[in-house]
Amino acid sequence: MSKKASIGVTGLAVMGRNLARNLARHGHTVALHNRSEERTRALVDQFGDEGDFIPAYSAQEFVDALERPRQVVIMVKAGAPTDAVIDEFAPLLEPGDVIVDAGNAHFADTRRREAALREQGLHFVGTGVSGGEEGALHGPSIMPGGSPESYQSLGPLFEDISAKVDGSPCCTHVGADGAGHFVKMVHNGIEYADMQLIAESFDLLRGAAGYSPAEIAEVFRTWNTGRLDSYLIEITADVLAHVDASTGKPFVDIVADQAEQKGTGRWTVQIGLDLGVPISGIAEAVFARSLSGSSELRSAARDLGGPTRAPLADVSGFADKVEQALYASKVVAYAQGFNQIQAGGAEYGWDIDLGRVAAIWRGGCIIRAKFLNDITSAYEAEPGLPTLLTSGGFRKAVEEAQDAWRSVISTAVSLGIPTPGFSTALAYYDGLRADRLPAALVQGQRDFFGAHTYRRVDREGSFHTAWAEPGRPEVSA
Repeated sequence: MSKKASIGVTGLAVMGRNLARNLARHGHTVALHNRSEERTRALVDQFGDEGDFIPAYSAQEFVDALERPRQVVIMVKAGAPTDAVIDEFAPLLEPGDVIVDAGNAHFADTRRREAALREQGLHFVGTGVSGGEEGALHGPSIMPGGSPESYQSLGPLFEDISAKVDGSPCCTHVGADGAGHFVKMVHNGIEYADMQLIAESFDLLRGAAGYSPAEIAEVFRTWNTGRLDSYLIEITADVLAHVDASTGKPFVDIVADQAEQKGTGRWTVQIGLDLGVPISGIAEAVFARSLSGSSELRSAARDLGGPTRAPLADVSGFADKVEQALYASKVVAYAQGFNQIQAGGAEYGWDIDLGRVAAIWRGGCIIRAKFLNDITSAYEAEPGLPTLLTSGGFRKAVEEAQDAWRSVISTAVSLGIPTPGFSTALAYYDGLRADRLPAALVQGQRDFFGAHTYRRVDREGSFHTAWAEPGRPEVSA
C-alpha cells in the first residue's frame, strides 16, 4: 500500500465518525476501522468526498495503513470494550507508536493503561473531548494527557481540528498519564453544576414570578447578551421556547422530570471526596439528578406538607436578582472545579496550567462561556490563585451580587421551591469567609466518643481530654 494515513480512528459510531471526518476535512489522511465493516463502508460512501480516507477491514490492515509513528484513536465505550480494543491493537504496534483513548474513560483506568503500555514502548494518551457530536465534527475542546513526546506528533493534528478562540486552538497538553481524562471529568462535573443552576433559575422564574416558559426563554436570551453569555444559556432559551408539535404545550412541560447521568459527574464527586476537596456545588447537582430519578420515593412523599407556592405579588426586578444569584453560584461552581484540578495535579504529580485549561474551555466544549476569558486572565495573572472567589473581578462581582443572592434563596425557601445549587453555593461562600466554623465542636465530639484528639488555637500539638476522669484533665497526644 503506497499511501499512508497520518492518523487512524477505530470505532465509528457518531463521535468516532465525526472526529474522523473533522480530521479529513482539515487535510489529514485518515485510516478507518470498525468492528462492523458496514459502518466503515457507510462512512466512505456518505462522506468520502470530504477528504482522504483509507478504509481497513482488519486490525492488521488498519495498522499497516498508518505512517510511523502510528497514531491510533480509539472511540469505543469506556471500560472493558476499551481494554479489548487495546489488547487487539497493541501487539501489532511498535515502540514509539501512540494509542489514543478519546472516550470518557475514568482517569484511574487511563493511568493503569498508560503504565502498562509504556512498558511495551507504546505511548498511551488519554484524551478528553468535549463538544458532543457537533463539536467532534466542527471543532471540539480537546484535553490530551500522556507523554510530552506523544504530543509532539499528536498535538499538531488535534490543535488543527479543535475549536479556535481568537485564533488560539482549544487544545493543550494537559499533563502526564491520566491528566487529560481527569480534567475532562472535572469539566463534566462543572457542567452538571452549571445545568442545575440554570434549571433552578427557570424554576424560580416560573414558580416565584409566574413567568411562562416562552417568557423565560426571552429572559435567558437577554442574559446571553451579558456576562452569562454561554452555550448552555443559549440552548436553554431555545429549549424553553420550543413548543411540542403533538400537544401544543411547552416542550419543557411534556418531558418527564427525571434527569439521567452517564457517570462522570458521580466520578467527580467521588474523587473530590478522595482528595478532600469541597466541591459541594457539583455534588448537589449530582444528587439533584438522583433525586429527580427516585420516582417511587418522590411519589411516596408527594403529600408532605409545605408552604403555598403562590407567585410573588411584585415581580419587578426579580429576574435581575435571579441573574445575580445565578452568576455568583456559577463562580462558586467553577472555583470548586478548578480547586479540584489543582488538588488532583498535586496528588498525582501533574503540572497542570489552570490558565491553559480555562483557555481551551472557551470554545468547542459544553461549558464554553464568556466568563472563561476572565478565568483565563485570573490564572495567568496569579497561577497560584487559591480560589477564583478571591480574584479581583470575581470577588467584586460576587460581593455585589450577594444581597440579591440571599434574597432569591429566601424567596425560594418561603415558597418551598428547592434550590440546592444556589443554597449550597452560598453556604460554601459563607463557609470560606467565616472567622470560625462549628468544626471546633465537631472535633470536641470526636474526641469525647473516640479519643480522636484535637488541636488548640493557643499552642502547638495534638491533645486529648480524659472526659470520663474527674476534672477532665487534658493530655498531649
